[in-house]
Amino acid sequence: MKKSGGGAIMKGYEPRSSSSCAACKFLKRRCIPNCIFAPYFRSDECKKFAKVHKVFGASNVSKILVEVPEDQREDTVNSLAYEAEARLRDPVYGCIGAIALLQRKMLELQHDLAIAKDRLARYSAVAATAADATSLITSSSSSSDNIFHFNHSQVSLPPFPEFPSSSDFNDTAAFCHASSSSSQSFPTTVVDDFIQIPYIF
Repeated sequence: MKKSGGGAIMKGYEPRSSSSCAACKFLKRRCIPNCIFAPYFRSDECKKFAKVHKVFGASNVSKILVEVPEDQREDTVNSLAYEAEARLRDPVYGCIGAIALLQRKMLELQHDLAIAKDRLARYSAVAATAADATSLITSSSSSSDNIFHFNHSQVSLPPFPEFPSSSDFNDTAAFCHASSSSSQSFPTTVVDDFIQIPYIF
């Protein structure tokens, strides 16, 4: 009972704590020490709880938090707050519309990534082919240089044949001239075959 004027005390009055959470402030109730909303709705987050309460209801949120393990309750509250805000912004689709938009963007990005990978693979193949051609040309040029710039000291050639000198040519000419002159000194005799061979009757 609370004292009123003559000292009467009203029954059921409980003073509000100054450290009440946002849920208890919004619901206008006393925040108990083990309040399930206190760790996730601070005293300055009244708008956050108001959106969650408008979409899901305080009792439903309390039941969800009781069923969820304690280490996952913070993520659950954040998810409920996001879904509530999306539902208030888009009453028809809610968070499903945002999820569908993100999925469409993800598909577009995956398509662009596949195109980029395909182009990169083709450019890499062209670059590898060009590199192979360059190395082939370089190796062929180096081998040709090795062919034309070999060491002469390592090559043994057969000896050249001995050709007659100019003096030998002069001696041969003189011998031929002497032979011709000696043949002219002898008289030439003409033999008549019909005279030497007798007739046989």
